[in-house]
Amino acid sequence: MPRYFTLSESERLLPEVEIVLREAVAHKSVYSAADEKLENAARKIRESGGANLDRGAYLESRARRDSSAIALKAALERIDQLGAQVKDLDIGLIDFLSIYQGREVCLCWKLGEERIAFWHSIDEGFRGRKPIDDEFRAAQSGAPEDDRAPN
Repeated sequence: MPRYFTLSESERLLPEVEIVLREAVAHKSVYSAADEKLENAARKIRESGGANLDRGAYLESRARRDSSAIALKAALERIDQLGAQVKDLDIGLIDFLSIYQGREVCLCWKLGEERIAFWHSIDEGFRGRKPIDDEFRAAQSGAPEDDRAPN
């Protein structure tokens, strides 16, 4: 079952999510660099029949790639446990599900932004981001109406 957030709930989680997201971005970068080295080594092996393979460097790149993959997976799982959704790891884009005017929307945040200042519908995605204004704040909630406790 999806977890829904109010704007204030998501903003309270944002510092922790940001730390883990930065870790994930760093692990992805290390993974990609190591994977590229392995691809280049594989190409050289094909071209030279393996005669010029630096086995130590190859094994080091493979170990770096594999450990980065494990760390990246753990960071993404932690973000998921916190209730956020990674939408684009390359730009550090995160969504938190919320409810606005009775429908599911996403509170949208990107690395480098000071706070959560945008939202978009589920279908629109990042390109459909709209600024969070007073109208949004007044009609936004952290749970579908049928899940709310009676007053």
